[in-house]
Amino acid sequence: MDPTGGCPHAANAALLTRGAVAPVVLPGEVPAMAVLGHEALREFLGHPDVAKGAEHFTALREGRIPDGWPLKTFATVRGMTTADGADHRRLRSLVSKVFTARRVESLRPGIERLTEELLDGLADAAGANAGRDGAVDLRARFALPLPMRVISELLGVDAEFRDRLHVLSTQLVSTDIGPEEAMAANREMVAVLGAVVASRRARPGDDLTSALIAVRAEDSTAADHGADTDAEADAGTSVGAPTSADRSNGSDRADRLSESELIGTLLLMIIAGHETTLNLITNAVRALCAHRDQLELLLEGRADWADAVEETLRWDSPVSYFPFRYPTRDLTVDGTLIPRGTPVLAGYSAAGRDPSVHGPDAGRFDLARRPSSAMTRHLSLGHGVHYCLGAPLARMETTIALRQLFTRFPGLKVAVTEEELPRQRSFVGNGVRELPVVLG
Repeated sequence: MDPTGGCPHAANAALLTRGAVAPVVLPGEVPAMAVLGHEALREFLGHPDVAKGAEHFTALREGRIPDGWPLKTFATVRGMTTADGADHRRLRSLVSKVFTARRVESLRPGIERLTEELLDGLADAAGANAGRDGAVDLRARFALPLPMRVISELLGVDAEFRDRLHVLSTQLVSTDIGPEEAMAANREMVAVLGAVVASRRARPGDDLTSALIAVRAEDSTAADHGADTDAEADAGTSVGAPTSADRSNGSDRADRLSESELIGTLLLMIIAGHETTLNLITNAVRALCAHRDQLELLLEGRADWADAVEETLRWDSPVSYFPFRYPTRDLTVDGTLIPRGTPVLAGYSAAGRDPSVHGPDAGRFDLARRPSSAMTRHLSLGHGVHYCLGAPLARMETTIALRQLFTRFPGLKVAVTEEELPRQRSFVGNGVRELPVVLG
């Protein structure tokens, strides 16, 4: 895998010609596998003999993964994405209350107002910008602050922490980061999230962090207070890594949350709650600007903005290769053996353009495309028990963002060529670091 990332689609197409499952090498010469084909990925994501817990990662368990490995946090963070079975159900149930259909729908008026406010700022910035023919960075001024403010308000993250949390999130998902920088980012992330927790302890509110703190307060034990200290000590290697107190004390009650799980849950919610939606918005804007005929369908009411979101999720997934899952036994997927304990990447961007499922024109952006069945619907938001809990919110945010953006600025254009856009330095996220546009 190229640690500097870049546009994944050419490499994906080449890999898919060789099969739906491919051996890959991760940074640090760590052997792994990637599941690329749509049907193979769907099977793998829902397979009962595939786990998320780091105890199944053979190389990590045997001490062959060093501190500062750029992908270590993905394996060791304590939260829903690294939990299985009853542990996963417990953690998911604690968070799911924030993402009920009623709660998400209640956010719509506020998201619409925030979108309008950000568009006003975008217009002001474009008018004040004398360079680049009035170009303005849509990513920095619109696609980033929209989901960041929404998830921050849901979590109760004060404004003073938000910019730094985004910078640290970007570092944690980077795959070309050095060991010292990676460990420093982990330490600082724990410190900032600790400050967020302290703020909510002092001033509880109607937010997820306050609710999770209350859960801990209901069943606090001396051993758990020991976990608080251990979590801070372990922060130099991986955010929210399981501590000795966690393991001995356990978290087998529905109302139980350890300190490392609290920090890990906040970390995952911050990253997943804004990085993916940020990429989804920017990828959709780029797609529509490059396919003006499809944009016209939307502006004329002959296609729905929700169709643009779904087709972007398929055609240019905001996540390219997501780490990790591990077979709990030697597993054969689409004729390829994946040995037990192998770290496996879920190739969402590749599966979205798999011609065996999406047809010979899978590489074409087409708002009229409809899946022939639930089996052929895109997998960009996951599949099975780990399906993205925030999917309804991400869809709502992006639909509102696109509709209001292009309704107000129907002549909006990207100011540079696709090749000139700087890509994220990661093979996990799929997006750009800047998106200069002319509002038109």
